Amino acid sequence: MTDRSQQTNPIKEVFPYLRTRDAAAAIAFYQQAFGAVEDFRLTEPGGRIGHAELKFGTATIMVSDAYPEYGIHAPTESTPTGSSIHLHVQDVDAMTQQAVAAGATLIMEPADQFYGERAAKVQDPFGHEWLLGSQIENVSREEMQRRFDAMFDAGGQEC
Repeated sequence: MTDRSQQTNPIKEVFPYLRTRDAAAAIAFYQQAFGAVEDFRLTEPGGRIGHAELKFGTATIMVSDAYPEYGIHAPTESTPTGSSIHLHVQDVDAMTQQAVAAGATLIMEPADQFYGERAAKVQDPFGHEWLLGSQIENVSREEMQRRFDAMFDAGGQEC
């Protein structure tokens, strides 16, 4: 591991930036599905959203429309995203139901996981995967590794 005290330019924050085929609809979906609060939006005269910032609790996620003419592409059904946004919530079961009711596709039902969370996966209508989780126990790194090894020794499961 890197000693952070030795970094000359330490990272202060990380902001996921989601590109979508319809940023206005995505923003409305994130508000309904996850309770996001829109903080800022730049809309061009033609209606495309060049940049928006949404608050998910204290975290910021940025959203924009695709701008293929600048190499900014959104996921499609044939090329889904290779990442996942992980939201920690009080009640993963309730948040999963809320997201599905808003139009998300359920990928994984809420279930207790080896790493001490109850977790579910949904995909939003714009191709982005969301991992929803609620902490159910504190698990040390050593115990997590033991459980991870045992899970794969037993044939593995989705995590």
